Amino acid sequence: MDSDTSSKLNRLLRAWPQGTVAVSRWLEAQGAYQQLVHGYEKSGWIRRIGQGAWVRAGDIVEWSGGLYAIQEQMKLPVHAGGKTALQMQGYAHFLAMGKDGSVSLFGSPSTRLPAWFRQHDWGTELRYTATKLFADVPDPGLTKKELPNYAITVASPERAILEVLYLVPVKETFEEAGLLMESLTTLRPRLVQSLLEHCGSIKAKRLFMFLAEACHHAWVEKLDLSKVDFGQGKRMIVKGGRLDAKYNITVPDSGIGRNESAGSV
Repeated sequence: MDSDTSSKLNRLLRAWPQGTVAVSRWLEAQGAYQQLVHGYEKSGWIRRIGQGAWVRAGDIVEWSGGLYAIQEQMKLPVHAGGKTALQMQGYAHFLAMGKDGSVSLFGSPSTRLPAWFRQHDWGTELRYTATKLFADVPDPGLTKKELPNYAITVASPERAILEVLYLVPVKETFEEAGLLMESLTTLRPRLVQSLLEHCGSIKAKRLFMFLAEACHHAWVEKLDLSKVDFGQGKRMIVKGGRLDAKYNITVPDSGIGRNESAGSV
């Protein structure tokens, strides 16, 4: 390798966070065009993991390193959310994540995950939900999670629990959602208020308030529910459950919230 090529490689590696994927667009922006990239690959400095995506040779790259490239290099509106975001921020210790569980990602309805990300074996199940849950406002309730060598965008706990509830009962269970809500004793009322006002899922908003009140969280008292649209009509969360008269949803006949006023369904 000549000195110029070696110098370019050194600059590239300094700009490339360890543990992350690099895509063609970003590599070209660093001056590593296709022919040079192929040379680095042939020399064993980098390794291709899919069409237009590479990792540093010898690097251990997990799903979060792939998500970093999607967010920072490809600028796609995809974030870690739901149960994954809660666990990454110190909640939901009873849940498995990574190799023993699944990873929940969320994006806009028009956003598809790149093929290299979908097809690569990350050692865990990836669950991607494309939704317009907060379509009328730009990125509400998102935050940065610092990892050892880079940071990724994740849902705040306030948004993440709404994402979980959005998926109940098809992809998430009522029981697990209740356990998650029990742990959320320090949610920020102002952010919760904003998210409830802009959330597009009537079911998620009703279930959120039902569980929050059943857990007797202090922050609930600071919410102004007169500004929240809870819609009309009943919503069925579980079949054969009981009707919560306040939020007009059917919930399990035992467990969290059982002592609340209810009618039979």
